[in-house]
Amino acid sequence: MKKGVLMVNLGSPDSTDPEDVKKYLGEFLMDERVIDFPLWARTLLVKGIILNTRPKKSAEAYSKIWWEKGSPLIVLSEMLQEKVSEKVDVPIVLAMRYGSPSMIQGLQKLNDMGVDEVLIFPLYPQFAMATTETILVLAEEIRAAHFPHMRFSDIPAFYNKPEYIEVLSRSIEEKIKDLDFEKLVFSYHGVPERHIRKSDVTKSHCKIDGTCCKTASAAHQFCYRHQCYETTRQVAEKLNLKEGTYFTSFQSRLGFDPWLQPYTDRTIERFGKEGIKKMAIVTPAFVSDCLETLEEIAMEGEEIFHEMGGKEFTTIPCLNDRDDWAHVVATWINDWAIVESSKAIA
Repeated sequence: MKKGVLMVNLGSPDSTDPEDVKKYLGEFLMDERVIDFPLWARTLLVKGIILNTRPKKSAEAYSKIWWEKGSPLIVLSEMLQEKVSEKVDVPIVLAMRYGSPSMIQGLQKLNDMGVDEVLIFPLYPQFAMATTETILVLAEEIRAAHFPHMRFSDIPAFYNKPEYIEVLSRSIEEKIKDLDFEKLVFSYHGVPERHIRKSDVTKSHCKIDGTCCKTASAAHQFCYRHQCYETTRQVAEKLNLKEGTYFTSFQSRLGFDPWLQPYTDRTIERFGKEGIKKMAIVTPAFVSDCLETLEEIAMEGEEIFHEMGGKEFTTIPCLNDRDDWAHVVATWINDWAIVESSKAIA
């Protein structure tokens, strides 16, 4: 069997035109694992309300961060793909869960290369319904409908893998080593609390009460909240951060249902009100800088901090196409290829 890799990131509109943004948001928000309402309710909310009000505002936000070459997330993902491809002996195709290039296009490209054994590589450190799970579910749907001869395996959530923690810690240390910062915030993408409970394989462990994430459980394999806090804990330990100088928060909530807390914007606001003058912020739920990191955090977050009296607001870039990160990704892919080859020989 010929091996290949489908590297999958979130996605982006094709341009900053409101119509392109509307198309992208429609695909994204109609995903039942993003907004997990019944179809009729999701359709009413998304097509009846959100797509009639939000595209113009989102298009303006994308315009603030758009690069000459296109969407930062797409460009950075392509740069990572190119670096990793130089370090592995199997073809790597990049795809997006939403927008272009699509996953079916990516799998077709691998199929045209003669690949029939595919490693699905979601570019998300932590597992969540709305990220890793939706990628794996769609991949299987596409395989069953179009490429039944293909065999899939996937890279599990790597939130606690030593190599990932090492590179993430190094990327943070490089930015803060010369800063006299008072607070370091680990800001993760937010999800509704109900997603945590739905992902609980034990159906009883996840209570989101401040203790369940610290109590060993099989639920942690698919618990986004636990994995976020564990990423923070391991990085803080690696960097010898003092208790009280670092915090975990969650950004990008939507609607009125309870989402994971504390919220990032309110945390930034609170620090400013408390007299904190210097803070830094990192976004470890993403490996590529995107709208949520470049506009929501680096622009809106800094504005909130300054309005509340803060002075120095440092945003730490995502791993993007760092050489050491590309090396880690390539190593995981090469290890997979070796294991699969051994299975075939056996």
